[in-house]
Amino acid sequence: MLDIKRLEENPQHYKDGLAARNGDPALVGQVLELNQKRRSLTTSVENRKAETNKLSREIGELKKNKQDAQALMDQVNALKAAMASDEAELGRVQEEQTAILLTIPNQIDASVPHGKDENENVEYRRWGAPRAFDFKPSDHADVGLKLGMLDFEAATRVTGARFVFLQGGLARLERALINFMMDHHLKNDFVEVLPPFIAHERSLIGTGNLPKFKDQLFKLEDTDWYLIPTSEVTVTNIKRDMVLEEKEFPLRYCAYSPCFRSEAGSHGRDVKGLIRMHQFNKVEMVCLTTPAQSDAVHRAMIDSACNLLEQLGLPYRAVQLCSGDTGFASQKTTDLEVWLPTQDKYREISSISNCEDFQARRANIRFRNAQGKMEFVHTLNGSGLAVGRTLLAILENYQREDGSVELPEVIRPYMGGLKELLPAK
Repeated sequence: MLDIKRLEENPQHYKDGLAARNGDPALVGQVLELNQKRRSLTTSVENRKAETNKLSREIGELKKNKQDAQALMDQVNALKAAMASDEAELGRVQEEQTAILLTIPNQIDASVPHGKDENENVEYRRWGAPRAFDFKPSDHADVGLKLGMLDFEAATRVTGARFVFLQGGLARLERALINFMMDHHLKNDFVEVLPPFIAHERSLIGTGNLPKFKDQLFKLEDTDWYLIPTSEVTVTNIKRDMVLEEKEFPLRYCAYSPCFRSEAGSHGRDVKGLIRMHQFNKVEMVCLTTPAQSDAVHRAMIDSACNLLEQLGLPYRAVQLCSGDTGFASQKTTDLEVWLPTQDKYREISSISNCEDFQARRANIRFRNAQGKMEFVHTLNGSGLAVGRTLLAILENYQREDGSVELPEVIRPYMGGLKELLPAK
């Protein structure tokens, strides 16, 4: 959530920021207007309360001296009625102001290039040369079907579209990739977390998933619980409503979890294969740190995810998202995109964001700095990596003409020394 004081100090800056995100700058004016009403009503309530207390003391004196206090009592009753009306209106104004503030995205960092959509993102790193095939490569879904290890049909019977059964070697490869990724992050001083896969509404508000992305979430009936769309939600909230000490930072967490997304509005896009599923596995990095450290922590998270792709031998590129493509809670984001030969392009496999104090304000995560002053922490998150997309990238980039798939050398120890996956006979 935005800081209302900063917004008041420089409203045009925030209007420009909303415009850069393809948002509605008028929201800033609405918030400021409501804030003026809130202040006026707060002053009115406080003044009436003070006057009521003053008159009450006078009434006490009159009664003590056996004098008539009815006129003053009538004034007190009128003041209390007016105060009750103001308090009710104040509650309504505060609720409306909060509702609007919760829909306003984070401010864009000054380093973020301005642009309308993904076509104006800026590539700044590329690693690995796409493989030159001497045969026409097959789509990852077809490779998996030939291996006899992907079963979309059974998943559709059991659950519905956009679910899959992984079997045999691919099920083992998915598990191996999770362990490989988690081990990598542990070597980089992350603390392993196995989080809840269900979060309450307040936690989703804290990370910015609610109310903005309500239509993309799976809600449990008759509760305020949701299946998590990413473990960013639960892990970021691990310190909600707490005050930390500066010496504790940076806090680095890594977590494996399944992720659940309804993918509302994406019908017709990537409907085949593993690109866009309702349920998928992901290893997530989440860091909590001080404002002074957050840029360095962000760079380290990007480097860590890049290193995973390099160990796996998967060509990728790193792009800085432009203002119009940066996520709701983020101030700046780098996407890592892995090469998919059958699509002849790079596709997102990791998104690594610095949210600065935006999520911490919503989740009330603060720290006491060296001077003893309270500040909001900076929160950062990033995929390290999306497991299903890593698996499909291996299928496409390491496939052979006979339908077998070579396994990256680094993953073989996690597969019991297995070097390849062979097609079903």
